[in-house]
Amino acid sequence: MNAIILINPHAAGGRARQLIHSIQVWCHGLPATHKQPQVVAPESIKTARYILAALPPKSRVIIVGGDGTLNQMLPTLLKGQHVVGLVPYGSGNDCARAWGLHRLSWQKALTHALQASPQAIDLGCVELNNNSAHYFHSSLAVGFDASVGNRALAGPKFLRGLPRYLLATLRELVHLKNWPLRIEANGQVVYQNASLLASAFNTPTYGAGMPAVPHASIEDGQLNLLVGGTFNRLQTLLMLPRLLMGRHLGHPRIQSVPFTNASLQSSDPVPVAIDGEPLGDTTHLKIKCLPNALEVLKL
Repeated sequence: MNAIILINPHAAGGRARQLIHSIQVWCHGLPATHKQPQVVAPESIKTARYILAALPPKSRVIIVGGDGTLNQMLPTLLKGQHVVGLVPYGSGNDCARAWGLHRLSWQKALTHALQASPQAIDLGCVELNNNSAHYFHSSLAVGFDASVGNRALAGPKFLRGLPRYLLATLRELVHLKNWPLRIEANGQVVYQNASLLASAFNTPTYGAGMPAVPHASIEDGQLNLLVGGTFNRLQTLLMLPRLLMGRHLGHPRIQSVPFTNASLQSSDPVPVAIDGEPLGDTTHLKIKCLPNALEVLKL
């Protein structure tokens, strides 16, 4: 199987750029029995997609970056039926957590990605305002979660991981808003009222390890809605410690609903993000699970 290592030099606030030379040297040191993988570090997403599109179908693509990097490569990876490995080097790394890779050094993650056998995982797909579809592997954030994610992207570069998301959460509290939502899951109305958030999860965590839906699985053929009712600033602030401990699901205004198909309508435009990447605002969206959609090299 052809193998390529694709490094996003902008990942982790640009720190991934420092790995380029080290990874090239590491690859040159592989045993002669190994076919040396190609190492590329495209400066733009457009160039990265062009490189992937030119690969033979079902190539082994090892991405060095975070959730956002993988998310932006998903359409091209799916089209080429490529097998995907991951070296965690992002701000959140929730995909790497779900794959069992987030504690590995880049050397061990690369070794695993070059040697492991592929396993199929589920993906999510969302359609906004009846327009084109977008894929996600970790989370679809709607409402408060999406606004926090947008603030995290614009946050100080010296902060990484969970502290970056916590600061963004505190800043978003100043502008707190609830949206009028009507939510259906598997053809049934599960919520219709003002709501702080209505997010969908494929992975157990988001926002650099926050256990949003601890029982979620990337291999069960379904996604999980996390719906928050109406919350004011104080209630939202008090909910944060419960979320960090994974104890929020017992709250009377929080519900988790497994689904394969869902839809959301809002009379007010609501912000949306996938895998930490903003998609803009919408008044209507459709979500579906894509079982066994991606071949990956997880532990």
